Amino acid sequence: ASRPANSYEAALSEYQKIVPLQTPIPASRQSAKRHFGVHPYFTRRPPNVVREYILHYSKENDVVLDPFGGSGVTAIEAFLENRVGIQNDINPLANFIAQGIANLAQGKLSDYQEALALLERNCRERIAEVFSASERRFRELENSVNLPEDVRLPSNSDVPRYRELFTPQQLIFLAMLKDEIDRLKNQDVRGGMLLAWSASLTKLNKTFLSAKGRAQSRGGSSIFSIYRYKVAKQPVELAVWKIFAERARNILEAKKEIEQAIDLKSRSKRGWRGKFMVYARDVEDLSQEFKNSVDYIFTDPPYGGNIAYIDLSILWNSWLGLTPALQAREKELIVGGELRLSEEVYIKRLGDCMRACARMLKKDRWLSVVFQHWNIAYFKAILEACAEEGSELKAAIAQVGDPIWSMHKKKNKQTVLAGELILTFQKSGRAIRPITNRAFDVSERLENFLSGYKSNELYGEYLFNWLIMAAWNHSAIDSINVTPEQFIAYLERLGWRYDERNHYWVREQNSALALFK
Repeated sequence: ASRPANSYEAALSEYQKIVPLQTPIPASRQSAKRHFGVHPYFTRRPPNVVREYILHYSKENDVVLDPFGGSGVTAIEAFLENRVGIQNDINPLANFIAQGIANLAQGKLSDYQEALALLERNCRERIAEVFSASERRFRELENSVNLPEDVRLPSNSDVPRYRELFTPQQLIFLAMLKDEIDRLKNQDVRGGMLLAWSASLTKLNKTFLSAKGRAQSRGGSSIFSIYRYKVAKQPVELAVWKIFAERARNILEAKKEIEQAIDLKSRSKRGWRGKFMVYARDVEDLSQEFKNSVDYIFTDPPYGGNIAYIDLSILWNSWLGLTPALQAREKELIVGGELRLSEEVYIKRLGDCMRACARMLKKDRWLSVVFQHWNIAYFKAILEACAEEGSELKAAIAQVGDPIWSMHKKKNKQTVLAGELILTFQKSGRAIRPITNRAFDVSERLENFLSGYKSNELYGEYLFNWLIMAAWNHSAIDSINVTPEQFIAYLERLGWRYDERNHYWVREQNSALALFK
């Protein structure tokens, strides 16, 4: 008789049986109050998509890691789904937000509500005094509060120093409010209110750009739209307490939602066992601690240029006392920034980080990487590194049609990729060195694809991602080097035009391909 498999072998067989997701998941960005409305951050992933991937590729009690954690969507969703959610990011602001949201699982809602009422009683009079203060009294108030260090801003900023991002009144108001929050005795409540205060900074500074034709408070910071410290021509001074109270109420709603999720698990047969951990390590360093010990990784590594995360987080990190060391900034996976990090270094480090991710996985476990960029070399770095480290590509899903429109996208339209590709690998342990230089005719491939394409509407991101994967699967990724302008020219020549309103391409009805069909 055959001997029964031990528990370790049985566990492995379960992961081997997983059928990879092969279709996109419609995003529901505003469905989770714990992520949207609590605190702004860059390029936040739709939580419902992340959660579906976690549920599909991992099991309860599994270790789920995001080595480029951002605001913590992956680790928080894993935590709420009875996994061990591990958040890692070298940007202190990212970890501050993620830890702050996870900590809303602690303490009583009534304590948070009472703290907000207490802050209102203590702050309203202090804030009102600033408006009526004489010049002498104003200076006294200014000297009585703890102001942030007046650090130098990145060279592309409209102003050279940190405090110039605020009006004198904003500096005093924010300092007064933070001082009152720091006095709260309940640690859990204090953390929640500090998260609300930090979120308020987004609107209570001179980079806030009020939307035309709408209420003054509707709009956003230039930090999140054009990715630099641009000061508004006519800065808007919004009511400090009103903005803070709105953010604090969002915190209360997020806490209610988290408590409901935990209560639902607690009443289930297996009970509540979620855990949350935070690290601030370079990914290659992290892999030394977690080698062969992670069950699932879902991550969204930085896409090269445009967003220098740590530089753009000075607004928050500086006042929160979270300024990262130079060593962390040197390890940031970006192109450019104030340290002028090169693209060559980025490509190498992107590959090294993907190797580190594969090393952290247990055998037969899964890795999902969200990525999008025009530079084919970036994709090659990911695909090649995973193959060489023994992780096999099992799925490539184009998530299109649900972009967050940045000012960069609105101005440049079809030359900016707004969707994303989710690449999912399984660690087999069989390392290969892939062939990448076979011939590949881009024009012919595109024409063949479009001649069989059934719809008259097409997202450029979807087609571009298909092109990348076609080249990779034909061992020819080194043979394509398509610029945005060339890609646009291909589509136009093949009878398509860009619909600027809907941000996709439409087939001209009299095109040769349409007639052929």
